[in-house]
Parts: sequence; structure tokens; C-alpha cells
Amino acid sequence: MTAPGPRIAVVVFPGSNDDRDAVLALGALGAEAAPVWHAEKELPDVGGVVLPGGFSYGDYLRAGALARFSPLMRAVEEFAADGGPVLGICNGFQILCEAGLLPGALLPNVSLRFVCRDAPLRVEQADTLFTARCSVGQRLVIPIKHGEGCWYADEARPARLEARNQIVLRYDGGNPNGATAGVAGIVNEEGNVLGLMPHPEHAVDPLLGSGDGALILAALVDAARNRLSVAAAV
Repeated sequence: MTAPGPRIAVVVFPGSNDDRDAVLALGALGAEAAPVWHAEKELPDVGGVVLPGGFSYGDYLRAGALARFSPLMRAVEEFAADGGPVLGICNGFQILCEAGLLPGALLPNVSLRFVCRDAPLRVEQADTLFTARCSVGQRLVIPIKHGEGCWYADEARPARLEARNQIVLRYDGGNPNGATAGVAGIVNEEGNVLGLMPHPEHAVDPLLGSGDGALILAALVDAARNRLSVAAAV
């Protein structure tokens, strides 16, 4: 009998529209995905957390600004502080920045237009929980779909992040939203919180155009499994 996969929470906010895609993708990669409503105050017993894409609270005020105050976010922050792997995709990336779990901010695309297309990416760091199945310099193709995907930071910030190996993904062969230093994904200093604008959950099957997103999500599944195994052994 096959052992059950690691349980990973997928936080659902009002306006999330990629939560079911994340659940399906994680399930296809061997995880037990558990949708958790944002109004809950505690996370279930999980090995990882995903903040999915969408338009939490309709992106009113500013993308991610209201979701940052959802009751469950306190539990997500505590989970991250304890070393738990947290992945924020698109709107989830915006929420992580608004919550202060990741540096910088996501601004409207420089074109002031919604962008929806496949995006070539370059892996800058392969020694994170989320890119352990990749190699440095590897080219991935993962779709983007956002109107506020321009990661912004002051001029000195990218150099500091690069020195700390926090820039994980860059756009390759074009910058679709004007992001500072071409940043598509970053991790926190501890390396257990990743935010990225591309949608790996939409790139887990080559029949849909690319399977490259599976490399990131499968690494998250590995990290969740390891975390739960360690907890069970204590």
C-alpha cells in the first residue's frame, strides 16, 4: 500500500482563483493538499503552506494589502518563523511582501497592462528548499498572469539580496513587468519562504505546454515530507 503523501495547506482567501489548481497540482505530485479558509486561526498539521494566486479581496486598496490581515496569516507567520516551507504564488507573493515575510513590494506592471503568457526564467539559486530539483542556470518556462507583478526595491537592495543568495529566479530574455533586476522570485534570509510571480501550478504537465513548474512544487512536497518526518521522529 502506498504511504500517504505529506499534507500541505493551500490558504483560500476571498478572491483566490488558483487555489483549486494548486490543490490539483500538489495532488498530482504526491501531496495531500488541504484547502484552509483564511478566517481560520490555526493551521492543521501540515508540512508546508501555499498562498495561491488570484485577487484576494478583489485587489482593493492594493494587491495583498487586505489579505495580509486575514486571521490565518498570523499562523502562517508563526509556521514560517519555525522554519516551515511557505510558497507564495503571484497574489501569494504580493501577500508575503505586504506581511513583511519577504522584502520589496509588487507594483503595477510598467506597461500598465495585464500580462498573460509563458515566461522564460533562469534559476539563480539551486540550494533552496524550492529549487532543490533544479540546477543553477537552468531555463524554466512557466506562465505568468498578473497586472501588479513588478517587484520593486531600492537600488541597493538587489545587491544585498544577491549577496545573501535570496534572488532565486529571474526573467530570461525579457522583463515582462519591469521588475527591479529582472526578479521573478525571491526567498527570505532563512530560505524557507519563497515568493514568485510565475504560476508553477499551471506548468506540471508537458501536455499543457510545460512541466517545469513541477520542479518547484515537487521540491516543496519533498520539503514538507522531510519536515513531517522529523516532527514524527521527535
